[in-house]
Amino acid sequence: MRFDTIWRDARLATLAPGRPGLGLVERGAVGAVDGRIAFAGPETELPALWDAAREVRLDGRWITPGLIDCHTHLVYAGDRAHEFELRLAGATYEEIARAGGGIVSTVKATRAASEEALVAASLPRLDRLIAEGVTTVEIKSGYGLEIDAEARMLRAARRLGEARDVAVVTSFLGAHALPPEAAGTDAYIDAVCRMIPGLDGLADAVDAFCEGIAFSPDQVARVFAAAGAAGLPVKLHADQLSNLHGAKLAAAHGALSADHLEYTDEEGVAAMARAGTVAVLLPGAFYVLRETRLPPVAALREHHVPIAVATDCNPGTSPVTSLLLTLNMAATLFRLTVDEAIAGVTREAARALGLLDRVGTLEAGKACDLAIWDIERPAELVYRIGFNPLHARVRRGR
Repeated sequence: MRFDTIWRDARLATLAPGRPGLGLVERGAVGAVDGRIAFAGPETELPALWDAAREVRLDGRWITPGLIDCHTHLVYAGDRAHEFELRLAGATYEEIARAGGGIVSTVKATRAASEEALVAASLPRLDRLIAEGVTTVEIKSGYGLEIDAEARMLRAARRLGEARDVAVVTSFLGAHALPPEAAGTDAYIDAVCRMIPGLDGLADAVDAFCEGIAFSPDQVARVFAAAGAAGLPVKLHADQLSNLHGAKLAAAHGALSADHLEYTDEEGVAAMARAGTVAVLLPGAFYVLRETRLPPVAALREHHVPIAVATDCNPGTSPVTSLLLTLNMAATLFRLTVDEAIAGVTREAARALGLLDRVGTLEAGKACDLAIWDIERPAELVYRIGFNPLHARVRRGR
């Protein structure tokens, strides 16, 4: 076998399902052909008579799959630092939202921004993620709340993937908040359902916010029905501030993921397990909002629900552009293990995006997206704060 590139003398965290834990391999190698992994495993198992156009010796450095941030609101204009000050003074998320702040304040700034301005504002945020080994990122709309602005956000997200060597997955989040001009929530949900067929390939999935300050389960179900008619998978912001049984609703619609989940009960967890819906935990928002209700991690483990972790990068409740910091938050605040945290930003994040057949593990046939680390053990990726040990980032074998 001839490889385009082979990385040797490495330690691997393959995340392969056939290996225990992180799928660790000492003295391993990864070989790539045409941008895909052709071999990942112990050097002693390399094919006989292999050679390579390029050989890279890593001197015992660790290789993981490229990191995946599976829940972001990366494209937006403006900021909400003032709301941070209000929360420090005692205002709640709900109080700020009902007073015209929150998501609606970002809507005003985003609607006023051109596509070029949105791309320019978002690139530095994306670059910070890339600098920590991220090779795939999900980006939601949801700050336009009318078809032209929503489509502009999604086009800007697609352009980010053209401007940088990163895979961008887009989600239409028209059902994020009620725009100020709307006649009512039901009328606006009707408008969201009409938007979906007109997105013309800009969205890879449809998301919604099921919450007392956003949309009811019945309204979200209408959005999901429209998504199904358009052939788009769904995901849900569920049970973040209260238990409206969003996790159960997401599972009933075969959602890729249900995200946040602080108030999810065991019935919701069991429904997710049956449906194969991934739990996406977002410790950045939990931290910024100073929440105290923990997501049901023990129940998720008991029911074998896959757990992913993401930054939830957004201007109001999680202004986080470090997936490595999010790993530490997930372990410290939610008590995830090292293995759970790292799997949460690789294999399970890929699963949450419906991409596990393409990325997320070091296995033959998958895209050769790698993060190479100057660390002695994988726990350092979760343990350290404000430290970026990335040695090299490889995307599609380059």
